[in-house]
Amino acid sequence: MASQDWLEKDFYKVLGVSKDASESEIKKTYRSLARKFHPDSNPGDASAEARFKEISEAYSVLSDSQQRSEYDQIRAMQAGGPRFTAGGGPGGFEDVFGGMFGGMPRQGQSADFGDLFSGLFGGGQGGFSGYREPTKGRDVVSRVTLDLPTAIKGTEVSLEGPGGKKITARVPAGVKDGQKIRIRGKGHPSPDGGKPGDVIITVGVPKHPIFAREGDHLRVEVPITFGEATLGATIEVPTIDGEVVKVKVPAGTPGGKVLRVKGRGVRAGAALGDLLVELQVAVPAHLSKAAQGHLEKLMSALPKENPREDLLRRAGV
Repeated sequence: MASQDWLEKDFYKVLGVSKDASESEIKKTYRSLARKFHPDSNPGDASAEARFKEISEAYSVLSDSQQRSEYDQIRAMQAGGPRFTAGGGPGGFEDVFGGMFGGMPRQGQSADFGDLFSGLFGGGQGGFSGYREPTKGRDVVSRVTLDLPTAIKGTEVSLEGPGGKKITARVPAGVKDGQKIRIRGKGHPSPDGGKPGDVIITVGVPKHPIFAREGDHLRVEVPITFGEATLGATIEVPTIDGEVVKVKVPAGTPGGKVLRVKGRGVRAGAALGDLLVELQVAVPAHLSKAAQGHLEKLMSALPKENPREDLLRRAGV
């Protein structure tokens, strides 16, 4: 940073602190402002990004006791002290540096201001560097596989963290396949005093052989006989928690019809899903001749209806 920048910018005003503010007050104020205007908290906001750079620049100077002392001296000169002038009379260049650094060289002597300005303004090689926030520690990434009943109920899992330390994580009830659980501050420590990393757990939930999850609902396919579908019946249906519920099948129920059992699905937070019972009519694979004869008599007694008639009509056939 050039000296002209220090003359033009009031870093105390940028941070909103007084000129006699303590180091802890400056640090506390900066952290509050940095959280508010950080680009991650204001994506796409150019004004917030500019403000963040401004307060970071101010903090980089005021947080360093040596830089802050030099900055205060330069600002004091601008406020009412001597000014730089071309001549060597009162209030001129010689007076300023004569008071601060022991006088100017006499006639015939040479002066090397390189070291002087290097110490005062940070050197000619790059000047002051901008403030860089401490680096966050690395995250610990892990994966856990749960069966569907366990994922619905929720559970606790343990894993090994940095340095072999055991970490216990609570998996909430109703967790979904692929969902990530983050435990803040339990990852690797920062290499330069920043925040530690997090623990990120990805939950895998393989498909269940009987129940399929649809959001907060569960679907189960239940076979029924031709007689149950035709005449109606009360059947037993399994649930994910190992219990059995009784479901009434209305007479004349077609295959593929879905009956709903309220509140027997997945509870995720305040939401509670249902159990969707999809009925599949089981057709006998083998019939005795006697049974086949009875069935033929039944079919001949039924109304002559074509169940595909409406389908063909809508298809324009």
